[in-house]
Amino acid sequence: MPDHTPLIPMGVDLTDDIEHRPDRRPQFRYRARVRWTDPNGGGRKSASSSVPTEEEAKAWIARMQRAAARGITPKTLTMTLAEYGDENWDLAMRGLETTTLDPYTAGWKLRVTPVLGHIPVTSITNGITDRALHSWIADGLSISSVKNSLAPLVRVMEQAVRDGLIDFNPSRMSGWQRLYKKAEDELDDPRSLALADWDALHELANALVERSHNHYRGWGDIVRFAACTSARIGEVSGVRVKDINRFDWTWDLCRQTTTGPGGLIDKGTKGKRRRTVPIIEEIRDLVNWRITVVGNDPMARLFTGPRGGRITTAILRDATHWDEVVVGLGYEYLRRHDLRHTGLTWLADAGVPIHVLQKIAGHGHITTTQRYLHPDKSSIEKAGQTLSRHLSDDRHNPSAAEAPVRHLRLVQ
Repeated sequence: MPDHTPLIPMGVDLTDDIEHRPDRRPQFRYRARVRWTDPNGGGRKSASSSVPTEEEAKAWIARMQRAAARGITPKTLTMTLAEYGDENWDLAMRGLETTTLDPYTAGWKLRVTPVLGHIPVTSITNGITDRALHSWIADGLSISSVKNSLAPLVRVMEQAVRDGLIDFNPSRMSGWQRLYKKAEDELDDPRSLALADWDALHELANALVERSHNHYRGWGDIVRFAACTSARIGEVSGVRVKDINRFDWTWDLCRQTTTGPGGLIDKGTKGKRRRTVPIIEEIRDLVNWRITVVGNDPMARLFTGPRGGRITTAILRDATHWDEVVVGLGYEYLRRHDLRHTGLTWLADAGVPIHVLQKIAGHGHITTTQRYLHPDKSSIEKAGQTLSRHLSDDRHNPSAAEAPVRHLRLVQ
């Protein structure tokens, strides 16, 4: 990575303007722009940002003015995490041994940059870091891989604090190992993360397709398939045509796509647990369509991106603008992994026995599966109604409630 170039106090004067663009989407209605003359090489430079309101545009300009007063150029202030990390890598990683630096570099390139690299340094929040952590856990990464991803992120963001770009480091997460363990155990109440019903899933899938480039239908197919099979996104990416049995409509789930040295790789499922998953009637036409699209090639991937590439939870999020879509639909909490929670919750509510549900989920411990059996409010109400009927029957038929009296006689 390139050497760090120290920030030079410039004290440049900025000119600014705000443009109202009513024909644009709501989130891009106002464009805030600042311009300045570069005292080193000459020429006019500019930086801009599109925001939904005039107040946010004014706030962005004010932030640029404050940064310029501290000697930070607008170019630096608007750098994405990937750009800033590349320019300041050596400084941020100073003092590390090669044995530590190598896994940090791999974590940065393979996980941090694909998930967060496009976001401006100044826009990264605790919530964004938290979402990134959950996406890595959902991809089935080991605890050491998560550590080697968080650590370089923390160091790069700490350098941003020293450079004056941000006031505090939002990527510092105390006790994240406990958070990792909690997420790995499928959370205490996974039912609360599930979509309500098929209509909600259908609405989400359509909204994601509509928000994607060229309205790629495949994103909706992936979301429906993941929820209806209770699968992880990496497992959906790994399915091939030969894994689908259209005689009894089952899926031989035996591999997943995940990150590895050099990029994405296919490997065995989490915990090396091969399992058989039912393909319900609601998605069979979808599966037939996908098999037709790939020409019935048994080795072809059933689901790919629009250019035929492998998919991950991060790719699905970025391609469909997931975060914006779920907020717009009122599902602020919803992550890609919650599609799996949705499917398992639906199966539990349908009355699937717990030992069968455990096999479909691929859980190593039945206590994890039991979390999906928590009764919902309607089940509790029905239980109360059932008890009331039972007690009412006893009150109206006292003779039925009384045990028969038996008279004993002595036999000589």
